[in-house]
Amino acid sequence: MVEQTTNNQEVQLSVVMVVHDDDVILEQNLPLFLSQECEIPYEVIVVDDASSDGTPDILKNMKEQYPHLRTTFFPQSVPNPSRIQLALYVGIKAAKSNNIVIADINRPPVSAEFMDGLAEALKGNEVALVYTDRKRTEVSAFQSFFSLEDAASIIRKAERRSGKGHNAHRMKKKKGVYDAIAICRERVFEAIRLYDQSVKGAALLGLRLKVFFENITL
Repeated sequence: MVEQTTNNQEVQLSVVMVVHDDDVILEQNLPLFLSQECEIPYEVIVVDDASSDGTPDILKNMKEQYPHLRTTFFPQSVPNPSRIQLALYVGIKAAKSNNIVIADINRPPVSAEFMDGLAEALKGNEVALVYTDRKRTEVSAFQSFFSLEDAASIIRKAERRSGKGHNAHRMKKKKGVYDAIAICRERVFEAIRLYDQSVKGAALLGLRLKVFFENITL
């Protein structure tokens, strides 16, 4: 059951993330998502994927401080070949907004433009991506796609193996290594079907080249 603590403003952006035994990084990074100074009202929904550490306690304590934080959980007893997809499904179903941001607790906002920029980039489009520079935290780049199909190769590459494909620091945008993705609600469930796919060998090389040459022309 999702516990709702958002304020009375109409939520325009719903940030969804899945965590598992992430108590240390959660305590460090979750406030960076929750303390964004932006013009639009937003909420953060954290899905706890059967954590056995201090994650539940940290989430409970943070909810007292941040009224726009909402939490739910994904039980260990639910069998599924792709737990990340099902856990995201739970969080997205709880979202109030038609604009869904799927984020990673390990890649928090480092720019004040993070939320507002994603919301602006998504206007009139089905997908928007944000790329941030960890050395120059004031720098954020946004990439918009009119349709999910246009962004599918980047999503599939970046989110293969439960998102562990995000391994690059140089030329992040050219390689499609985004920090968060915003998707309109109408296409978001189709988008998460691209997550957690096994891409190996020649197929992975081909996907990397496709993403790079598509992005190098932007």
